[in-house]
Amino acid sequence: ITHRAHKSQTDGSSVALSMRRAEFIEQAWAAVGHGSREEYGDLFDSVDVSREGWVDWEHLASFLLLGLFEKEEHARNAAVPRWRPARTLPATHGGPVQSVAHLGTSGRYLSASKEGTLAVWSEDLTLLKTHRLANDSVMPKDLWVTGMVLLANVNKIAVSFTCKEVCFYDLLSKQEFSCQYKVHSLCNTPISLHYWHHPQRPEQAVLSIGDVAGQVSGLCFRSALISLFERPSMSVEHDSVVSISWAELQQGHHRCCYTVTHTAHGAHWVRTGEPAALDPSPPPHTSQRPSSLVLAWKEASAGPLRVTSFHTEKGLADLDYHPGLNLIATAGLNNQVCLWNPYVVSKPVGVLRGHVTSVVAVQFMLAKKQLISFSKDKVLRVWDVASQLCLQRLAGIFPKTPECKMLVFFHEERSRLLLSFNSVLLLLQAQEDAGRRVASHDSSVTCVLYNSLFRQVGAVWCCAPWQACAL
Repeated sequence: ITHRAHKSQTDGSSVALSMRRAEFIEQAWAAVGHGSREEYGDLFDSVDVSREGWVDWEHLASFLLLGLFEKEEHARNAAVPRWRPARTLPATHGGPVQSVAHLGTSGRYLSASKEGTLAVWSEDLTLLKTHRLANDSVMPKDLWVTGMVLLANVNKIAVSFTCKEVCFYDLLSKQEFSCQYKVHSLCNTPISLHYWHHPQRPEQAVLSIGDVAGQVSGLCFRSALISLFERPSMSVEHDSVVSISWAELQQGHHRCCYTVTHTAHGAHWVRTGEPAALDPSPPPHTSQRPSSLVLAWKEASAGPLRVTSFHTEKGLADLDYHPGLNLIATAGLNNQVCLWNPYVVSKPVGVLRGHVTSVVAVQFMLAKKQLISFSKDKVLRVWDVASQLCLQRLAGIFPKTPECKMLVFFHEERSRLLLSFNSVLLLLQAQEDAGRRVASHDSSVTCVLYNSLFRQVGAVWCCAPWQACAL
């Protein structure tokens, strides 16, 4: 086809020919030797999208390469993860694990449990040390951690407690995990924390807090890189904890931040949320009630939140957001995983069926455009988002524990899946995928040449110390 689509010049060069539909059909049919003329006519119509009535080699080659790329991309996205044997991490927590985070700067992992144990794991998930979180508001035996979230742009973690407090611990202080700020006297007990910061303007950030009374509150920071809150005066020691009441924040006593609130969940517990990059606003949250998916956003620095509710059956246990596909995935108590367009609230754009018990967790695999879901009966499924088909089902490899709190954390960069069953942490490591890399030779390639006439690449490689072969 390449030879027929080019015309040789007297100087040895060639120019691409433009062919009309009838000529293209005859030339392609004669060159390939099989297929029907109708098929080549359909190929011409697909290449000639602007309906100019002619195509040349550049148009045809671009169309074929694009088609091959899309097929390869689809095959890569549909590839089933190959998990290594599950590994149980050393027992460090005395109560249910409430949250897991990855520290991008150091490569370490953090896990926090209900009784206040903070475990630090190395990059290969070897236990480095444990730390007991301190809060002077309650006795150690009465301490109850409900959530933890990483504030990546300011190297801090925020931890919520049943004593209606949120404490901010510094990861870079000399005294490790020292408490810098404590927000106390919240209206209700916080049970979920989520954090978002602007990718281009990291000084702008939002910490959203969901509580047991159905209220979602947002702490919106204007200058997070400088200071989250204002320190009272220079007379106060620099290393002392700055205690801030929630009423102070609501009344605007701190110029570096302000609060927003909505109660669209009624009186039902706000289980989880996800910082969707639709707007620097509190993320969508879920609760265990009908119409439990709520999206709140803010159009200006002042004024109330705008809220919209999605129509859902029963309740939701978890959600995740895919910024590239602009999709929200929800884990339903009705055994279904639903995919939502944030701008279409009437019904989901996709329903993934297959679980026989309530779905407790969902997590997107962003690079492969796949979705992980985990159900109450300890069955893990991997879905292809495009086709909405189940690619993989894993069962029987998870701890046989009774009714327990389960958590799913997927680290995209290392293809690691961490699952918690009460105080037990389990690791599933995906084997490395070669992706688009193709091993075309058994020996080291020593030279590569490009033929501009045929637009092909030739390689020379060594078969033995005294031999050379060419392609």
